[in-house]
Amino acid sequence: MPQQNGTNAASVHDAGRSELFGHPRALPFLFATEMWERFSYYGMRALLVLYMVKHLLDPARVQHVLGLSGLHDLLESVFGPLAAQPFASQIYGLYTGLVYLTPIVGGLIADRVLGQRRTVLIGAALMAAGHFMMAFEPLFLIALTALILGNGAFKPNISTQVGALYAPGDPRRDRAFSIFYVGINLGAFFAPLVCGTLGEEAGWHFGFAAAGVGMTIALVIYLAAAPSLPPDVFEHREKARLTSADRKAMLALAALVVPASLFWATYEQQGNTIVLWADTQTDRTVDLIVTSFEIPVTWFQAFNPFMIFAFTPLILALWRRQGPREPSTLTKMAIGSLLNAAAWLVMALAAFVTGREHASWLWLFAFFVVITIGELYLSPTSLSFVTKIAPARVLSLMMGLWLASSFIGNLLAGYLGTFWSSMSAAAFFVMLGGIAALAGGIILLMSLPVSRLLGDQK
Repeated sequence: MPQQNGTNAASVHDAGRSELFGHPRALPFLFATEMWERFSYYGMRALLVLYMVKHLLDPARVQHVLGLSGLHDLLESVFGPLAAQPFASQIYGLYTGLVYLTPIVGGLIADRVLGQRRTVLIGAALMAAGHFMMAFEPLFLIALTALILGNGAFKPNISTQVGALYAPGDPRRDRAFSIFYVGINLGAFFAPLVCGTLGEEAGWHFGFAAAGVGMTIALVIYLAAAPSLPPDVFEHREKARLTSADRKAMLALAALVVPASLFWATYEQQGNTIVLWADTQTDRTVDLIVTSFEIPVTWFQAFNPFMIFAFTPLILALWRRQGPREPSTLTKMAIGSLLNAAAWLVMALAAFVTGREHASWLWLFAFFVVITIGELYLSPTSLSFVTKIAPARVLSLMMGLWLASSFIGNLLAGYLGTFWSSMSAAAFFVMLGGIAALAGGIILLMSLPVSRLLGDQK
């Protein structure tokens, strides 16, 4: 049914009048906008935990940050005494979690009131302001709030506009989301190299300001893209009530939020406890023929996005080669979760083998190889899945609901991170591997009933 594919004839016709390299001309603009937005997000995220642990949470500074003491007291009332590292992990989890909760509200506003374009513009402006405010210590929590609200307006509506470029059944849609995902990770690759290096070498606030510049560039590109963007879906939506098929699709997405949340709870340790492992328990020395150098801690955050755009063509070629044997979206998601589990077992082995000694940086390299392939099987395919089956009249809302899996996952990631200081590294990594494996098992168990529920939309 047309309303189940997250698009409509009018939007496809308008958006598809001109093409570039076999895709609608708007795709490169959306690619570049998302690339710079992710540059700002991951640049700030690469610094966040280190900034708090090494600088902001010093007792002499905490009292000058508006609201931070109150937040600390609130969290201690729930979780008990929190030293600097567990407190930083809790803030990290709250921030990265709420970033993926507010898209539900942003999607609802876009669907019902403002439309996708205006909501994206508001979100981009809020995020640019938030990143620049991060350069001022007293405004730390206000800056995080602006970033959370801005991302909620931006994130679901930029993704749904990609889906709106293609007609129902257009095979280019999955490929478009894989291309779009490369843009996400291109920004994420350069972010720690630029923002992380500036933060560690020139000063934390220079790194945060660089993230603000990236978000400003994203806003300018989106404004330039206006003539080629698809019309807002709500302007053409049908007034009919949701059908039985619509409700089934929404039920399937809601059910899949649970295992997806477990996936993100472990995956998001990359910006939390993996940063701490790289900082304190990794031999970061790279020996070359004539010299050697030490890899900066934040540069490890560039491994995953680099591998995303390095491995994406290989994964797409594999799926094309498989032809009719290509796994369904749900099977791909299960495979991704199980690979995530395998990545944490690599880290557990590293901790077990090296004991109290520093582990070679090659262990982290191997970890990122495995977890990146797992991500490629789950993340872009799930975004495409949402735009395929979500009813058009609530498409942005359903994209926001799907992104809520990252909200739950990041909150859980923050909680799991508090165990880093009280468990051995090997036991901690085994725990994460078990949670990721559980997510894969749940998806496998759900795949048959969900496939039956959705029929050809799977």
